[in-house]
Amino acid sequence: MKRGEFLVLALLAALSLLGYLVWSAGRCGPGFPLDDSWIHQTYARNLAQRGEWSFSPGQPSAGLTAPLWALLLTPGHLLRLGPFFWAFLLGGLSLFGLGWAAARTWPHLTAARPGWGLAAGALLIFEWHLVWAAASGMETALFSLMALTALGMVLRIANNDDPRSWLGLGVLIGLTAWVRPEGVTLLPAAGLAALVSGGRARRLAALLAGFAFLFVPYLFFNNWLAGAWWPNTFYAKQAEYASHRSLPLLARLAQQGLLPLVGVGIVLLPGFLYRLWMAARRREWGVLLGAAWALGHLALYAVRLPVTFQHGRYAMPAMPVYFLWGLAGLAEWVKPEARRTGPRLASRSWLALVPALLGAFYLLGADQYARDVGVINTEMVAAARWVAENAETGARVAAHDIGALGYYAGRPLLDLAGLVSPEVIPFIRDEARLAAYLDERGADYLVTFPGWYPELVEGRELLFTTGGRASPEQGGENMAVYRWP
Repeated sequence: MKRGEFLVLALLAALSLLGYLVWSAGRCGPGFPLDDSWIHQTYARNLAQRGEWSFSPGQPSAGLTAPLWALLLTPGHLLRLGPFFWAFLLGGLSLFGLGWAAARTWPHLTAARPGWGLAAGALLIFEWHLVWAAASGMETALFSLMALTALGMVLRIANNDDPRSWLGLGVLIGLTAWVRPEGVTLLPAAGLAALVSGGRARRLAALLAGFAFLFVPYLFFNNWLAGAWWPNTFYAKQAEYASHRSLPLLARLAQQGLLPLVGVGIVLLPGFLYRLWMAARRREWGVLLGAAWALGHLALYAVRLPVTFQHGRYAMPAMPVYFLWGLAGLAEWVKPEARRTGPRLASRSWLALVPALLGAFYLLGADQYARDVGVINTEMVAAARWVAENAETGARVAAHDIGALGYYAGRPLLDLAGLVSPEVIPFIRDEARLAAYLDERGADYLVTFPGWYPELVEGRELLFTTGGRASPEQGGENMAVYRWP
């Protein structure tokens, strides 16, 4: 990539992210659209200030899905920059990285229209799901970047027998596990790519060695903290949303598959299918394996964690692959220079839909992002600040959303979601057993949305309700603080 294109992508990423942040700050002040973002901030602050890996001071725990993300957030607290600047800087760098990875992967993905590499980068930089992810304060955009980079490496080194290239790919895949545990699913795609041509044994050995170099320490890190090979979130989320698996599998697959189509993705669907068809005819294994990973990622969540909330946050890492492969197929399929009027007009009209939908959903996404931040600020953060100002020092607070409470309240917490209180996972949706657990642990307050735990809040003394407008305007309710018992 030329230096000028590099700078253009950097500028576009900055403008794209700033658009969301400025619009949101103007409506509801700075913030994050997820309470989970505050969990990472709390871990990072404790690491910076106390030198310990903990959510509650003095209690080491494996309550993070993304330990590497918390580690990357730590310099922001060492420099005393507050929770926002450093997180948004990392998100902006991840968004730029997605654009850069797309432009770099383009010539290895298709020989059609080599000048579209920059456009491919801009597509990812302005796609609303990915901008939302970059501005979320979470690891989603970084994991998306790492996955796209790994699959791009598969395309570039598919015919390379140098073990060092495959060793590097293995190290990258091992590193993704430190960002999200499902990063390990990249290994089968890379392993199959290593086996499809010559030098198989050397390639595969180098790939596995590089992967083990970082993945094995990740397993021991979790085991050291929690006595299990995976983080608490791996078990807690699946237990909490087990009821969602009662839907027929085809319905769950459809729900996940529709998420990338909300926006410009619907226009790229024919291109994605066309690119796969051509890859199958040409036996382009790297292209097929990349698409298989993206589809497999969606299928994995359909089977184990079939939730679509937060605009498909768990599906977002598969979206850059879908968008990029779809644009490549579109580049091979359309004929805007065709002599015949029909194909020429159809091609140009279809191509015009790409920037039109990209821009329209970017604006819609910015407004939705601001509303999401408004919910967190006026509910979770507001409740946490009330607890900080009114609860007795040392009072035990039970809550489902612990992020803002951990960051602002400064009180011992009992986590009903099981992230830092893994002992609740076996009965995570059993309100009678949760009530007994809170009694046993001496809870003093319960902080929750009333509709989430109707049995727990029934008959309890209501001490505070946020009164925020953002949540009710989106069909939700206000968070409340109750006295327990």
